[in-house]
Amino acid sequence: MSSFKENNRRSAYVYPVLGVLLIAVGVMMGFTLRDPSPLLLQNRVSKLEEVIRYINEYYFEPVDNAKLVDDAISGMLQKLDPHTFYIPSAELKSINEQMAGSFEGIGVEFNIIEDTLYVVTPISGGPSEKLGVMAGDRIVKIDDENVAGIGLTNNDVIKRLKGKKGTHVKINVKRNGIKELLDFDIVRDKIPLYSVDFSYMVDKKTGYIRVNRFAETTMREFDEHLKKLKAEGLENLILDLRNNPGGYLEMAYMMADEFLSDKKLIVYTEGRTQSSKKRYESTGTISDFETGGLVVLINQGSASASEIVSGAVQDWDRGLVVGTRSFGKGLVQQQYPLSDESAVRIVVSRYFTPSGRCIQKPFDKGAKDYDSEVYERFESGEVYDESKIKLPDSLKFKTQAGRTVYGGGGIIPDVFVPVDTTGDSPYWRKVVSKGLIRDFAYKYAESHPNLKTEYPTGFAYSEKFSVSQNLINEFTLFAGEKGVPFVEKDFKASQKVITTNIKALIGRALYNDDGYFPVLLNVDNAFQKAFSLMQDAKKLERTGKFKN
Repeated sequence: MSSFKENNRRSAYVYPVLGVLLIAVGVMMGFTLRDPSPLLLQNRVSKLEEVIRYINEYYFEPVDNAKLVDDAISGMLQKLDPHTFYIPSAELKSINEQMAGSFEGIGVEFNIIEDTLYVVTPISGGPSEKLGVMAGDRIVKIDDENVAGIGLTNNDVIKRLKGKKGTHVKINVKRNGIKELLDFDIVRDKIPLYSVDFSYMVDKKTGYIRVNRFAETTMREFDEHLKKLKAEGLENLILDLRNNPGGYLEMAYMMADEFLSDKKLIVYTEGRTQSSKKRYESTGTISDFETGGLVVLINQGSASASEIVSGAVQDWDRGLVVGTRSFGKGLVQQQYPLSDESAVRIVVSRYFTPSGRCIQKPFDKGAKDYDSEVYERFESGEVYDESKIKLPDSLKFKTQAGRTVYGGGGIIPDVFVPVDTTGDSPYWRKVVSKGLIRDFAYKYAESHPNLKTEYPTGFAYSEKFSVSQNLINEFTLFAGEKGVPFVEKDFKASQKVITTNIKALIGRALYNDDGYFPVLLNVDNAFQKAFSLMQDAKKLERTGKFKN
C-alpha cells in the first residue's frame, strides 16, 4: 500500500482570500489569473510604472529608483504568504552558498572574545587547517592590519577573511606557549558548510546523528555518518532534527527513503500548475536503515523538510517522534532568477504527509502574527504542558497502524517532552547574555593545555572530567570582575546548567564537537527520553503498536 486515504484534506486547508489588492499584485508578478488577458496584465504593469513616474517627477526630494522598485517587489510578495519573498542581488550569493553547502574563504570558525579574534576551529579540509592554523589561535593581524582591541565585529571579520577562491590573505597568529607571532599566507578556497553537526555511538548499539539543515550536501554527509556508525555496531538510531529549519524537499525525501521500504509514499505536493503536483515514494536503491529502532527528535524550531521526514516516519509507524510540536511549514518554494542577478522565492505548492496531512499553520492574520506564533507557545504554556496543545477534531488522521495524528499546525510528537526551564535565574541570564561562560571556558582551556594529555579524546573528557569547586570559584570571580556579581540564591538554582555549559565549552575549545555535544546530551531531557524509548520504537516498527 503506497498511500493512505486523503479524507478531508482539501476542505481542511482552505485559507481566507487575501483580497483584491493581492490579486492585482499577483498579476504584476506574472501569476495566472481568472482573466489571463495580456492586455489586462499590461495595463496593470503600466499603472505601477505611472506611480513610479509620478514619484520621480513630483516627490519633494530625489528618490533611489532601484530601492523603490526593490521595496515595491518586497511589498507585493509580503501580501502573499510568509514564505514568498524577494532576494536582492547583494544577498543572493550568500543565500545560494548556504544552500549549496559551501562558501569561499580561509575556512575557520571564529569567536570574538574581549575584543580578541579567536579561532574556534579550522574547518576540516580547508586551507587554514592544511597550513596548521589551530583551535585557540588568536588572529591579531589580517593583511598587516591590526585587528586586536579595535572593536572588531563579526561582519568585519567576514569581510576580511571571505573572498574569491585563489586570492591570498595574510594572517598573524598568537599561539599559547610561543613567543613569536606565527605568519600564515592563506590561499582562499571553497569551504564546505556541513549539514551534519555531529554523530557518535551512545552505547554499543545506539547511534546519534544531529542534522542542522537540508542542503545540497546533506544526504552525502548523512550517508557517511550513518555508514561510520554502522561500522561501529549501530542497530538503533536517534535522529536529531531539533532547530533544523529545513531546506531542499528532495533531501528530505531521500533521508526518509533511508528508513522506509520500497514503494511507500513519503510526501506529495499540490499546487495550481501540473509541475507542482508531485508524488515521492521510497525506492529500493536507498535502504541503509529500513529496520532497527528509530527515534526522531523535533521541537518548535523544526520546520519544512524536517517535518517531511518526521511526518513520514510517524505516518508509517516506522519510529517514534519525540519532543515538542514542530514549527508548521507545509509550503514548497521555488527560486526564480531576475535579470539584475536578484531573485524571487515563490511558494508553488503545499505538501502533504502520507496520511494526507498538511501541517502548514494558518497565515491569514499576516506575517507578524505568523512569526510570533512560536513565541506564543511559550506564553500559552504549550511547550511546558502537553494538554495545552490545541488538537482540532477536524484535522484528525490515522497512521498506517491506525494511530491518531493531527494536521494543521506542525507535527505533534508521539511522546511530548517539555522544554526544560529548570536552572533559570537572573544570574544565569546575565552570564549567558554577556557571553561570560564562553569567554571563561576558552581562557581556561587555553591556560590548561595539560587537559588534552589527561583526556586524550573528547569522549574521554566528556565522561571523566568534572567541574570542581575551585573551577566554579574561578568562574564566579571572573563573572564578578566582568560586572555580574555572585548571588548565592540564583547560583544554587542555576548551578547544574552553569557547570554543564562550562564543561561543554571547555570541551569544545579543546576537542571541538567531540568534547561538546556529548556533555550537553548527558543532561538533555529530550535526548535521554529518546534513548529510553528505543525498545518501544523497535516494537512499533515490528507491530505498529505503541502506548505512551
